[in-house]
Amino acid sequence: MNADFLSPIKDSVVAHLASQQDKSLGNFIRFHTEEGGLPDLGNVEIAIFGVQEDRNSQDNFGCGEDLHFIRKKLYQLFPGNWHTAIADLGNVKKGNTVSDTYFAVKEIVTTLLKQNVIPIIIGGGQDITYVNYRAYDSLEQTVNITTVDSRFDLGNLEDELTSQSYLSKIIMQEPSNLFNYCNVGYQTYFNSQEEINLLDNLFFDAYRLGNSKELESVEPAFRNSDIVSIDIGAIRQSEAPANNNASPNGFFGEEICAIARYAGISDKVSSFGIYEYNPKHDKNHQTAHLIAQMIWYFIEGVNFRVNDYPFSGKENYQKFTVLLEDDDPLTFYKSNKSGRWWIEINILSNNKYKRHALVPCTYKDYTEATKQVIPEKWYKAMKKMV
Repeated sequence: MNADFLSPIKDSVVAHLASQQDKSLGNFIRFHTEEGGLPDLGNVEIAIFGVQEDRNSQDNFGCGEDLHFIRKKLYQLFPGNWHTAIADLGNVKKGNTVSDTYFAVKEIVTTLLKQNVIPIIIGGGQDITYVNYRAYDSLEQTVNITTVDSRFDLGNLEDELTSQSYLSKIIMQEPSNLFNYCNVGYQTYFNSQEEINLLDNLFFDAYRLGNSKELESVEPAFRNSDIVSIDIGAIRQSEAPANNNASPNGFFGEEICAIARYAGISDKVSSFGIYEYNPKHDKNHQTAHLIAQMIWYFIEGVNFRVNDYPFSGKENYQKFTVLLEDDDPLTFYKSNKSGRWWIEINILSNNKYKRHALVPCTYKDYTEATKQVIPEKWYKAMKKMV
C-alpha cells in the first residue's frame, strides 16, 4: 500500500490513548504513526481510515476535518469478546484536486479488498461512496449497495459528482457493476416523486424512515449488500448535530447502532463507510461519540459472523417449498447456524447473476408466501436477472 496517500494518526490521539485503561480498544489496534509508519496488515480483518475531503460535499464544507475526535471516542471504548485484528491506517490527505483524493481512496480500498480486509471509511462527503464502488471494478463482480440516507442523492446525470448526485453516476456510468441498490430511511419530502418512481422502475429497494424503524424488516437489505454507506444526516439532529444538512427527523442513536451491527454481521458486506461528519457543528463531540459507537457495533457484528450464504452449502439449510396456485413454487431456505431466511431465484447455472440467486428475506416473507402473497423482493430480483 502506498504510504504517500496516508497521513499518520495525530500524536494527540496516541497521547490520549496512554491515559486510558489497559483493556480499552485502542490498546489492541495497530496504528499508522509518524515513527512506526504503516502497520503490518498480516492477519488484519478490519482497517479504518479517514478521508479529509469536503470539496464535493454539498452544503457541508468541513466534513473530513478533525477525525481524531472520533478516534479518541472509539479507542477509549472496551472491546467485546472479539478475535478480529484491527488496524488504523490514518487519513487520506486532501489531494491537489478532488480527483487526486478519489484516486488515493480507490487504490487503498482496492488493495484492502484484494487482501480480504474490510475497510471502514470515516469522514469526507458521501460522494466517496462512488469511489468505494469503483474500487470493486477490479473484482469483476456485480455489486449490491445499501445506503442509510434521508435522500437518494440521485441528482442529474449531467451534474458533477457530488454528495447529492453520486447515485446517478453509479447507476449510469460504465463499467456498470451494480446489481441492486437499496435505500434505508429515506424521508419522502426530501425526494421528488419522479426519483421515487425511478427507483421503483429500476426494481431497486427503498424503505421509508417509518418502515425502517421496524429494524428486523430491513436486516435482509444489509445481509444482501457488499457496500454499506451511512450519511450522518440520516440520524436526527438532536442525536447527531455534526452535519449542516441535519434534520429534526431521522434514526435514533440506538437504531443506527443496531443497523451498524446488522451491516457487520452480514457475511457479504466487505466495506463500510460513515460520511458527512462535520465537527464544526458537533456539540460536546456528541456525533463523534455516536460514530465511535457505530463503528464498535459494526466490529461487534463482524466478530459474530457465522459464514452463512454465500459461504455455506445448501446442506446447512432447511428447505421449505411453498406451492402457489397460479405460478411455480417458491423455495425458501433457513440457516441451521443463524436461523436466517433466504428465498431462491431460479436462474440458469451460467447466469452472471448466480451469486445473487439466494435473496435474503425474513420469516414473515415465508409466512406471507404460504398465504399466496409473493414477496416483493423476489419479484424485483427476478426482474433484474432475466
